Amino acid sequence: MSMSEANGRTHRYNAEATILSGHLRLPLVQKIEPQAHAHLREEGGYLSERSENYRLESVISIRSAYTHVAGNRSTKPGRGWTTITTTVIEGLNVLEVVTADRVVGQTITEHPLEGYVPSVSFLGSRFENLRIAGHPVDLELDLNILGPKPANDAPYTRHDWPLGRVRQQYERILGQGHLPDDLAEQYNRLNATLGGAGTLECSLVNQASGRYPGLTFGHKVRVPDFGEIALAKLTLDHEDPHPGSGIPRKTTVRLTMIDFNFGCAIDGHAPTGTGSSNGTSAP
Repeated sequence: MSMSEANGRTHRYNAEATILSGHLRLPLVQKIEPQAHAHLREEGGYLSERSENYRLESVISIRSAYTHVAGNRSTKPGRGWTTITTTVIEGLNVLEVVTADRVVGQTITEHPLEGYVPSVSFLGSRFENLRIAGHPVDLELDLNILGPKPANDAPYTRHDWPLGRVRQQYERILGQGHLPDDLAEQYNRLNATLGGAGTLECSLVNQASGRYPGLTFGHKVRVPDFGEIALAKLTLDHEDPHPGSGIPRKTTVRLTMIDFNFGCAIDGHAPTGTGSSNGTSAP
């Protein structure tokens, strides 16, 4: 029996992690090739990739970074298949505006021996000495935003715990004064569809604050002459409902620790510290 078979079922692992990707449009048109990209094999195991002294023109520099993905059957009785996806960035400097000593994104999923919906943990995820224009960024983190795995293999998108936590995030942003029209439209739409869709969009950061320049809306910071950063952006997607029960047989969890959308002399998009996991079990 291989590591991916148990209880008369087969599990296929699927996880990947990337330190940096995206594209620039100004001051030059350039694709940012995925850095330290690791993709787990279907049978599981372990893979790690590393990047040292990365520099993209005068825009982004990273002193050191690594990713690792791992998938194994749990050694504990009655436990299922565990997948760990980790991104670690040390010495981040973006345009001398956003800096951090260390940024860690970690997603741990465990698929059950019976059923399909995994438990999810973000245990190691954190920001160390994140600064904007030299000013410290204080973060209110909620690593437990998804809560415990819903009973009876129910989807997270219909479970009271995550729905309540996510709605609080939306309402906090919508309740702020001077909310830009695009954010008002986005969060009114997300709030209206919450609980009725197969997707949750939220953040592990409830609120960022500090004396840095710009405006803050929950986990998003808009800095003049720089652009927008979105911190610890989390998306959970349920797909492939079981024909009989409607239980989702595929759950994708995607975490991006800093999503850069530049909007100044530098123009482009650069998701940084991205990991995703969506293993599947059958039958």
